[in-house]
Amino acid sequence: QVQLVESGGGLAQSGGSLRLSCAASGGSFSDFAMGWFRQAPGKEREFVAAISWTGVGTYFADSVKGRFAISRDNAKKTVYLQMNFLKPEDTAVYYCSAGQRILHSVIRRANEYEYWGQGTQVTVSS
Repeated sequence: QVQLVESGGGLAQSGGSLRLSCAASGGSFSDFAMGWFRQAPGKEREFVAAISWTGVGTYFADSVKGRFAISRDNAKKTVYLQMNFLKPEDTAVYYCSAGQRILHSVIRRANEYEYWGQGTQVTVSS
């Protein structure tokens, strides 16, 4: 069983930055692709970013490409989401997720991920 705990959310101004962290426990972290999804009030959960289990591939939603970066530290069993040039529309609850050796062709699909964190709120003021 894998547990995921997100941290780093909070309030930021438009144009500002935040870094989210997701610490994993249990399981073999290096075997898991890691993803970030978000859900805004009244909207469905959407893909934000992912990093392959090898760490070689990174994937982003068009809405965050060029502004967000994802990285992982297997020694610390942690994945990071660096969010720059934040916009009010980035306001949402952000969820960390883990899935074992997800293929790159389906890495954006929420149902490919087996484990989910509780989420952390990100609020961007205009």
